[in-house]
Amino acid sequence: MTSLTDVLGIRTPILLGPFGGLSSIPLVAAVSAAGGLGAYGLYGYDSERIRTTIAGIRAATRRPFAVNIWLPRGDEVEPGAEHDDYAAALAPFFAEVGVEVPARPEAYLPSLDEQLGAILETAPAVLSVVFGVPSASLVDDAHGRGIRVVGTATTVAEARALAEVGVDAIVATGAEAGGHRVSFLRPAEESLVGLFSLLPQVVDAVDVPVIAAGGISDRRGVAAAFALGAQGVQVGTAFLGTAESAANEAHRAAIRATPAEGTMLTRAMSGRLARGARNRVVAEIEAAGSIAPFPAQNWITGRFRTAAGQQNNGELQSLWMGQSASLARYETAAEAFAELAAGVPSV
Repeated sequence: MTSLTDVLGIRTPILLGPFGGLSSIPLVAAVSAAGGLGAYGLYGYDSERIRTTIAGIRAATRRPFAVNIWLPRGDEVEPGAEHDDYAAALAPFFAEVGVEVPARPEAYLPSLDEQLGAILETAPAVLSVVFGVPSASLVDDAHGRGIRVVGTATTVAEARALAEVGVDAIVATGAEAGGHRVSFLRPAEESLVGLFSLLPQVVDAVDVPVIAAGGISDRRGVAAAFALGAQGVQVGTAFLGTAESAANEAHRAAIRATPAEGTMLTRAMSGRLARGARNRVVAEIEAAGSIAPFPAQNWITGRFRTAAGQQNNGELQSLWMGQSASLARYETAAEAFAELAAGVPSV
């Protein structure tokens, strides 16, 4: 089996978790420059924005980097008459941040074909996917352009499905991880396997390099992942709390202050299950049951969450983080990377 570092063209097998709405070019560049693989989440980006973003990353670093997209699961809703009811149910939050309740858009998300066209055209080093299995033709097209493909699994069955289409590596993401649970073969609630159980079983089940994700915030977690068979680690929360990320100070403060038992799984903010800190907006939406299907809920709440973020109002944001958030005490990406790299076993 080819090593992960050779597959991805990096020096150190540490990958930045791609943040759907909190990615930043400086953070991607910092992780790639340190010898790892920076990553940028392209959730909701149209083709023009994808091209502009990838050009910006290339201007910031000459090292390999990844971009990430969400594959459609087939249960996504389109804007319809129900939109106004969904939005009206959340009106108090819009009023609190001084934003009008948004009218129904033509679409909640750009098409997958539009996103893939721009990604294949611009050819980043790595394309990572969540919420599904890329088609064999997509994998072939990517390989033909020199793009490596990384899939993401929350169960052994998902890992096997990804390996069958020829992905180059697989991220085994445990239930400890922050952000969305990216399960696709079974409901997320039925796919909550912890990393220490999931990782060695995935390693035994597939013949491509496996990357561990979920609850890794320092050298101890990295060393444990390698002991269980991982060839690399993907880390989100520890980097999200650094100065280079797009998280605001309220979010960074919550990362530092939230214990493992202070995180929760909720559908309140997007309509899909995700892990973050409990705050007032999550508690009130859950209590009211005002949760629209995905991606309607994500699109609607995103309008007041953006304003709340600009106002540094942590009570009305999505405070995504994993269960090891309180271990993430790093001021800069370089500091976080150095600590994580210290856990990689010497060859």
